[in-house]
Amino acid sequence: MGFYREQVVPRLVERACGIRSIDSWRPGVTAGLHGRVVEIGFGSGLNLEHYPATVDVVLAVDPSRVARHLAGRRITASRLAVKYIGADAQALDLDAGSCDSALSTFTLCTVPDAHRVLAELGRVLRPGGHFHFLEHGLAPDPRVAAWQRRLDPIQGRLADGCHLTRDMPKLIEEAGFRIEQIEHRYAKGPRPWSWFTRGVARWPG
Repeated sequence: MGFYREQVVPRLVERACGIRSIDSWRPGVTAGLHGRVVEIGFGSGLNLEHYPATVDVVLAVDPSRVARHLAGRRITASRLAVKYIGADAQALDLDAGSCDSALSTFTLCTVPDAHRVLAELGRVLRPGGHFHFLEHGLAPDPRVAAWQRRLDPIQGRLADGCHLTRDMPKLIEEAGFRIEQIEHRYAKGPRPWSWFTRGVARWPG
C-alpha cells in the first residue's frame, strides 16, 4: 500500500481532478481570493492558473512528494509566488490571523479529521477572512446517499482515505464559519461521486 499511496494515488488524483468538466468549476471557487492564501491539498497545482491577480502568495499544504514534483512545472509557469509550509492541514505552521483567504478543492473528503482542519483554517484566517471551497460529498437524494454509504469503505481503500459521505456544509458551519455563498449540483459522472458543493464562508470577526 506504501507504493500505491505514495506513487500511484497522486497521479490518479491529478488525472481525475484535471479533466475539463471539473476544471470548469475552478474559476468560480478561486474568484475573490486575495492577499495571503493558504491552500490545503495543493496537490499538483491545478488551481494555480485560476488564481486572480489579487492574490499575493499561495501558502501550499500537501503531504505528497510526488504531487509536489508534478506541481513543479505549474509553479514555474505561474506569476504567483508559491511557498510550501507543511504537509499536515491539521497543524498549520502559520501564525494566528496571518492569512487573508483559504482554499480547499477536493480535500476535506480525504483529511483524517475534517473538524481539526477547519479549526486550523479558522485559527490562521484573520477575522472576517474567507474560506473558498469546492468539494464532493453526501448527496441529498436518499438512493444516491445509500449507494455512497455502501461504496464508502471501498472508496477509502482505493483513494487513500477519501470519503463519499461527508456533509460538507454541515462540517463547515459546525467549525464556526458562516457560509455566505453556496452552490450544490451534480457534476458529470456517476452520482455517488459527483454531488459537488462550491461556496465561500466567512470566519467571524
